[in-house]
Amino acid sequence: MTHTSSSGTVRKGGTAKRNGRGLTGLLLVSAPVALLGWLIIYPIFNAVARTLFTAGDEGLHFSLDTYQRFFTDGYALNNLWLTLWVTAVCAACLMAICLPLALYLRFAKSRVAAVVQGLALFPMFVPSVILAYALIRTIGPNGGVDLVLNAVGLPKINSPYLTPWGPVIGLVWDNIPLTTLMLVAGLGGVSDNAVEAARDAGARRFALLRYIILPQIGNAMLVVLSFTVLGIFSAFTLPYVLGPASPEMMGPFMQRTFSQLSDSRMAVTQAVITFAICACFGAFYVRSIAKNREARR
Repeated sequence: MTHTSSSGTVRKGGTAKRNGRGLTGLLLVSAPVALLGWLIIYPIFNAVARTLFTAGDEGLHFSLDTYQRFFTDGYALNNLWLTLWVTAVCAACLMAICLPLALYLRFAKSRVAAVVQGLALFPMFVPSVILAYALIRTIGPNGGVDLVLNAVGLPKINSPYLTPWGPVIGLVWDNIPLTTLMLVAGLGGVSDNAVEAARDAGARRFALLRYIILPQIGNAMLVVLSFTVLGIFSAFTLPYVLGPASPEMMGPFMQRTFSQLSDSRMAVTQAVITFAICACFGAFYVRSIAKNREARR
């Protein structure tokens, strides 16, 4: 309630209520923020500290020896390069596959769209381990594809199993549902009136995509690419089962360094380097979210 005194001073009786609601809001978010700090923020700083400081007779001393070992080791650099290559190829393939699929699901009005959507979301309900072994039985040596080719008298294919293309196929298949859903959500902001007006003006499909649709979903595409890169770069199961033993992606590389070589500090160093690269892509996501909030204001 607002009160006005004889001197013309305005007092807002709802200030205390608003302050109370603000305090309640802070109390509600304090638990998840504390959990975030305990499970994510603290381990990050602890991991960085473990790689930069070593314990000696005279106490802790600063050292970059593990980073020097990593960036001077040809095998480690090959693993990092393979991870970057697989991530880039998967991101490009996902955009090439999921963007047309999302456009169809967004603007199609037929019943077939519901069936296509169900098929696109199906990989979401298949565990990664099951997917990996299904791909082995399908595209692996003497798998289903080879049997079909042999039955029709065609030569066998060069199996992508245990090659860099093995994780690419598995990761693309595994990430189609989330990528499609996020692109469809971004396309929800495209006005049907703008599309219809452009069509009435004689714009063709490519012109609609270039001048009407893509400019409106630019931030959504950045978010999709950020999530895709973060998920693929840190993947373990599919690269471990489908990928080559040498070079290997960073996920299996870290696990092998920790469990087989018993070099925990080097494994943590590999994790920190992986986190630093992923943080660069995460910055695009944060920037996109900040832009969206500014635009809404």
